[in-house]
Amino acid sequence: MQKPEQRFKYFLSFLFLAISSTVFAQQKPGYIAMLGRKNHWVDSVYKKLSKKQRIAQLFFVRAHTDRGQAFEDSVGQVIKDQQVGGLVFFQGGPVRQAELINKYQTLPRVPLLIAQDGEWGLGMRLDSTISYPYQMTLGAIQDNSLIYKMGQFVAWDFRRMGMQINLAPDMDVNNNPNNPVINYRSFGDNKYNVAAKGIAYMKGMQDGDILTTAKHFPGHGDTNTDSHLDLPLLPFSRERLDTLEEYPFRQAVKTGISGVMIAHMDIPALDTTKNLPSTLSRKIITGDLKDSLGFKGLVVSDAMEMKAVTKYFPNGEADVRAFLAGNDIIELSENSELAVKLIKKAIRKKQISKQEFETKVKKILAAKYWAGLNHYHPALTEHLVEDLDRPKAKELVQKLCDNAVTLLKGDAPALALNPIGKTAIVSIGVSGPTIFQQELSKWYLNSDQFIVGKGTPADTLLELLEKLRQYDQVYISINDTRPRPASKLDYSNGVKLFISELAGFPRSVIGVFANPYTIAGLPGIEKCGALIAGYQMNDEMQRSAVKVIAREIDPKGKTPVRIDQYFPSGSGITFK
Repeated sequence: MQKPEQRFKYFLSFLFLAISSTVFAQQKPGYIAMLGRKNHWVDSVYKKLSKKQRIAQLFFVRAHTDRGQAFEDSVGQVIKDQQVGGLVFFQGGPVRQAELINKYQTLPRVPLLIAQDGEWGLGMRLDSTISYPYQMTLGAIQDNSLIYKMGQFVAWDFRRMGMQINLAPDMDVNNNPNNPVINYRSFGDNKYNVAAKGIAYMKGMQDGDILTTAKHFPGHGDTNTDSHLDLPLLPFSRERLDTLEEYPFRQAVKTGISGVMIAHMDIPALDTTKNLPSTLSRKIITGDLKDSLGFKGLVVSDAMEMKAVTKYFPNGEADVRAFLAGNDIIELSENSELAVKLIKKAIRKKQISKQEFETKVKKILAAKYWAGLNHYHPALTEHLVEDLDRPKAKELVQKLCDNAVTLLKGDAPALALNPIGKTAIVSIGVSGPTIFQQELSKWYLNSDQFIVGKGTPADTLLELLEKLRQYDQVYISINDTRPRPASKLDYSNGVKLFISELAGFPRSVIGVFANPYTIAGLPGIEKCGALIAGYQMNDEMQRSAVKVIAREIDPKGKTPVRIDQYFPSGSGITFK
């Protein structure tokens, strides 16, 4: 049982978090505006650091809470010995991570900036936390104020955990359905929609006192190569890049985004150096992003351990080139200790001006000041999980899904079929009953439920088809249970043919709880009486689809991408 003073301490911390996003955040300037002002704390800390320690401020190293004690201790040793500037946390649990952040913050002379990829919130990396909808799902929403609100909620979650930077939003224009690394992480293929939603999300987070990072400049949306595995080529003209890929980033810079992450891409139109990732190109980072677009904030490299970089620039060379190119934060170096030595040597050889180096370091220190690390307080771990899993957050997830669910074909009568007719509710791609079936069966009491796996044998499918013909109406849910919903379903050809046959039934309604691109890989699905795009398989989206069928809500979503000739970008039927 907590002591009274502990409860009071917890209450004060919780109260501060609750009011600061709406009051304090409005009083202080944004991070970009603050960079142009004299800052005593920044200047004082900078003067006290050695050159080696100043360089180390630019390095952010990997941290986990799911790799055991030895790994955690090794990260602590790096912090203590090298005095790095920050950490990027990956997989683990919220309480373990908050406790470890508190422990790690006792080790450096200057508090660490703590970052994490939270494109859909803490749930992108951590167990026992809420996942907000994927950015592709958000791309279907027409009310961007909801996305701003989500940004505020995500910021609160980050600060409650003791973190200061969200490496989000993703502002890539995903105009390649086969993109293996961006895809559902993007707001869609319309540059205006991507910009508007990315900015709404960014503003919500920054107004909630979290630093943000638009990624992956100048645009990773039109490639079929995963930069974790190799160096992608972006073969487009300068005009195309300026008007399409860079558009959302240009708008984000104009509206004061605090950080931009650089992609690992070979872009000959911007830099003709062979096999040079954009992360290492001074023409792209300093010439394009800083000089042409006028970006003054934090320039963050994508992970320097990725094959797109290490394949051609091993043994610390990539880190030095990233530093000289204009990056302020060098993320996940393969060997930060070696990299600091090599950068120190480059400075000694005057490969970079004293002023440019000082500006880099002070930008990091200014970010720490803006985030409140000049008066650091450890995160309280009491009630952490229940705070993160609060009812208001769950309500927001449901509201976001309610506003994203999209009717691609049909009308109200085609959706809400005979409530007393003999009804079949079929879920495909799963091994057990779905929320869609459970919720829909409450409205159709004379119903039977059927499960079809991803590879159900052909003879079983034929038998089931004959049985389903005996029903007055059939509701079908198509589900992708994979943690990364790809643009093609991993169903057998037999199951895909089964879906086509079901779609041809005279009274059929289909809900697709998967990446919207998967609809293009299901020939004949357009024959169904009504078709709902649900974008992802979470409980909330399945409930949203049932609400539309039951006429509890009207469908409001519009597809954020072109699916095929039947459903171009912006498709969506509304009743009002």
